[in-house]
Amino acid sequence: MSNRTSARPARRPTQAPSPWAGLREKGRRLLATPQLDYKVILLITAALVVLGLIVALSSSMVLARSDNESVFSLFLGQAFNVVIGLVVMWCALWIRPASVRALAPYLLILAFVTLIAVLFIGSGSEIGSKSWLSVGPLTFQPSEIAKLTIAVWGSAAAVMHTRKQPDVYHGLGPFIVTTSLILLLVIFQNDLGMMLSLTLVVFAVLYFSGISGRVLLLVGGVVAVVAAFAISVVGYRSDRISTWLTSLGLNFNDEVGQGAAFQVRQGIYSLSDGGLFGQGLGQSRAKWNYLPEATNDFVFAIIGEEIGLVGAGFVIILFGLLGWFGIRTARRQVDPFLRLLAVALTVGVVGQAFYNIGYVLGLLPVTGVQLPLLSSGGTSAVITLGTLGLLANCARHEPETVSSMQHEGMPLVDRILLLREPVPYNSGGEHREQVRPRARRYGEPVTNRARPVAGEPDRGRRVPGERQTATGRRDGSGYRENLDPRYPDGRSTDPSNPEYRRRHRQ
Repeated sequence: MSNRTSARPARRPTQAPSPWAGLREKGRRLLATPQLDYKVILLITAALVVLGLIVALSSSMVLARSDNESVFSLFLGQAFNVVIGLVVMWCALWIRPASVRALAPYLLILAFVTLIAVLFIGSGSEIGSKSWLSVGPLTFQPSEIAKLTIAVWGSAAAVMHTRKQPDVYHGLGPFIVTTSLILLLVIFQNDLGMMLSLTLVVFAVLYFSGISGRVLLLVGGVVAVVAAFAISVVGYRSDRISTWLTSLGLNFNDEVGQGAAFQVRQGIYSLSDGGLFGQGLGQSRAKWNYLPEATNDFVFAIIGEEIGLVGAGFVIILFGLLGWFGIRTARRQVDPFLRLLAVALTVGVVGQAFYNIGYVLGLLPVTGVQLPLLSSGGTSAVITLGTLGLLANCARHEPETVSSMQHEGMPLVDRILLLREPVPYNSGGEHREQVRPRARRYGEPVTNRARPVAGEPDRGRRVPGERQTATGRRDGSGYRENLDPRYPDGRSTDPSNPEYRRRHRQ
């Protein structure tokens, strides 16, 4: 016998699995976890609240002592505002999305009334913008309410702009006109920073509602012209823009550094003094009246000086994650109203935060926009916490999250807060397919079918030995009754007969 060697293909060397493959798979599984967006948004909010209270205590001591008050007076006031904001956040978590949409017109009326009232009886003109309204012991900023109004009412109005009704005047027309009036009222208050913050929310709603690019460019051009006119009319605003352009390269000469760019220069010096790990909590030198508005507009510089680059980077990461999970919440929504609402709320908070960080770093002109939850301020804290509560409510009503909470139970934080179990929400949008009941989608289960009564034919079950002659007709019992005598093949006139319904449709 001849020894024949069978030609076998050479085995390829098995490649060792990449160490990153397992991490990527774990990351995908983690991102696919139900309730992830909801829990992360709550966690980021809690971290910002705690960090904001710590920074408020550290940065307000010197200012409180200069006013001959207790070192804890400003901190206690900010803590009281945060408590009120947490109550508002709980209400925003507890309310149903349908109720949020129903309250949108009333919120719009409140925004218009307060914005008009602040033009006549408002305060704050001594600091450049007449944007504060006092009602008894309560002092608040109506433009913050207007920003939340644009997000809620604007999302409800823009939902009417669908593929079946793509006309701009249907839904988006009232939205553009109403938001233009709100922006005009804010411009009359000389509050350029809040106008820019509101503009971000407006463009977010317009872009994600599916508006055409030409209309979006037209609206952007109109806003740019109005903003340029407002800057040129108000003298100190144009001075800030020119100073920003002059000092953009960090070339602070004596005239610029001691003038309009003094605040920016001191903020950059504070950040550079912090180094990598900072000077330590409470050890800032800039808050000793070297940096104007150290507790409000330029609190990010105090964070960088006391906690260093690590702390400042941590704040940037928190707002970046908040933006990412907020947009992810919008993308995972089925309902168009919740989708637009999540986008508008996210852009309103995160966009304002990064604008504040940008002008502290000297990259953008100073406009007085606060850093959400970190700058001291009652209205900002309450409205921001209410906004994040609505955003968490949107994440709580994701389809996967609703199903998870209904079948696996609500998380511990929801049980502690006594929140209601979420239910699927449908705002009645035109481009959303209506979810049909299970019985209509798959038919009535056989196990739940009623048993036939003795002596009556069972039309839902085939009798053994019965001959099936045609679709919908049986020789046994059931569909053979009510036959039409005009047809010899036995056509039925019973509307319950499938053959009759098919022939009737034809």
